[in-house]
Amino acid sequence: MNARGTTQGIGMTSARTRDRLIKRLESGGIHAPQILDRIRTLPRHLFVDEALSSRAYEDNALPIGKGQTISQPYVVALMTQALLEEPDGSLRQLSKALEIGTGCGYQTAVLSPFVRQLFSIERIAPLLSDARDRLRAMQVGNVRFRNDDGFGGWPGQAPFDGIIVTAAPDHIPDVLLEQLAPDGRLVVPVGPHGGEQQLLRITRTDDGFRREKLGAVAFVPMLEGKEKGPR
Repeated sequence: MNARGTTQGIGMTSARTRDRLIKRLESGGIHAPQILDRIRTLPRHLFVDEALSSRAYEDNALPIGKGQTISQPYVVALMTQALLEEPDGSLRQLSKALEIGTGCGYQTAVLSPFVRQLFSIERIAPLLSDARDRLRAMQVGNVRFRNDDGFGGWPGQAPFDGIIVTAAPDHIPDVLLEQLAPDGRLVVPVGPHGGEQQLLRITRTDDGFRREKLGAVAFVPMLEGKEKGPR
């Protein structure tokens, strides 16, 4: 069986390679064992082009086509942890969550075990189609997909216990804040493309919204509109 069809045990997917990545994430402050285990067991090489498979378990972002990237594992783990962690270190199980920017589906797959229903929006139709096929083949069955402009959220399914955004708007879209449930969280990188971006966690409270800065990041820009086209 070649690298595209296997999930463990050989070459770039060896336990040693994955454990090395997990140690790097732990040293960066990722402490939730469930998230670390999900990163360790998820076959990231299946989410990138075969020519880049040998780099799949490096802690780096990689191109996935259409000017988009798969985020580095540390950032995926950090955003997932920020969305789910409780003050006592446990993780909340979300009833309903929204992802803006499906991309190749890697963040979707990392988050899916912690959510009963996950809704994912991607503006680039070919990327969405590939991600849907990939996740179905991996038997990730609790995700609904939509080719649409992420700035509008998914009003027909709101409110959401959590919203995660995998591209950077230059401002926080008000509509996403409005689609948060009470005590819901929005995790979003904000800032200009090529400039300073901050990863923010915004929690809806009885008095409004509480904002926390989680660190500097670099994401592709969040764009308006949607693109259709052949795969």
